Amino acid sequence: MKITDIRTFLVHPGRGKNWLFVKVETDEGIYGWGEAYTQADRDKTIQAHVHALARYLIGRSPFDIKQFTFMAYTDFGNKRGSMELYCAISGIEQALWDIVGKAANQPVYNLLGGACRPAIRVYANGWGGGGDRDKLAEQAQAVVARGFTALKFDPFPGPWRTHIDRLAEEEAVARVAAVREAVGPDVEILVEVHRRLAPVHAIRVAHMMEEFRPYWYEEPVSVRDLVGLTQAKQNIRLPVVTGEELYTKAEFQPIFAARAADIINPDVCNCGGILELREIAAMAEPAHVAVSPHNYNSTTMGLAATLHAAAGMPNFLITEYFVNFEEMGRQIAQTPFTVKESYIELPTTPGLGIDLDEEALARYPYQEFAARNL
Repeated sequence: MKITDIRTFLVHPGRGKNWLFVKVETDEGIYGWGEAYTQADRDKTIQAHVHALARYLIGRSPFDIKQFTFMAYTDFGNKRGSMELYCAISGIEQALWDIVGKAANQPVYNLLGGACRPAIRVYANGWGGGGDRDKLAEQAQAVVARGFTALKFDPFPGPWRTHIDRLAEEEAVARVAAVREAVGPDVEILVEVHRRLAPVHAIRVAHMMEEFRPYWYEEPVSVRDLVGLTQAKQNIRLPVVTGEELYTKAEFQPIFAARAADIINPDVCNCGGILELREIAAMAEPAHVAVSPHNYNSTTMGLAATLHAAAGMPNFLITEYFVNFEEMGRQIAQTPFTVKESYIELPTTPGLGIDLDEEALARYPYQEFAARNL
């Protein structure tokens, strides 16, 4: 079996950023789908990287997945990484696994050592926010009413900056308090910080939030300041998450060495793909670090790749599910996933277990992101 073509589909889900899907075709009629992480204003450059890499894959076997990812970084990238490169690699890599699973007549997780669990727990994101505490509480209750037992949100007001004033800190804590009161003691609240705080502020706010029992405290300090993040983690009693801004196992290794996090959240659509995510998780396991994959992607291919990667991770914890992307996912997927009581059952069909409708994708063309004041 040889690869004959690699096609891309940039689609707009009606809100937020565009999604980028990758389809790899073969001379035996078997095809695979993958998804590359995107960011506003950088989506077309990621797409360009996919097409540039495609020239080196035509005529090769789709089974040679490790050879492809190694070549893409060492030879194509000349060991100079970037978000665009790793996103492109990730989307193609997932599609290759989809092909291999279909050819072997097995779900992908069976080719990676099998499953540790029959279903994957997810938390809700994208369900609401804003400055009105009462509205935030109502939105949280609505998510819980749908069966979700964990939800995440960013409670911090104003622009992202590393130093915020006392009023902003108190407002963030008040929003967490409002959500806790609204959902009760048994629902997990995951606090997102988006790398916006300096260590001193991150530590102080974490202590203020403790009484409301957040499940975790995500990216309080940018991991690019590893010393600062480690300092914060050592003085915070909540579980600290990091990893969203990192790619490949090489970038995660210093996190484990520094004991800078309790949980990591790499994204299968930008960290290098399914196998790379599994290797990162394997590195985390002996360091007693849990894995909770980030998934700011669609509820179709990106989610599918996450499910298969997470299925066999002994140290898997929970993964992300954007409820505001759910309806669009149902429009473009022929076999959409279903969340029941905060769990998604592992697919049992060959490959990644989901297919996309190209005609449906065509109904949602790419939209250019409005220019921002930078």
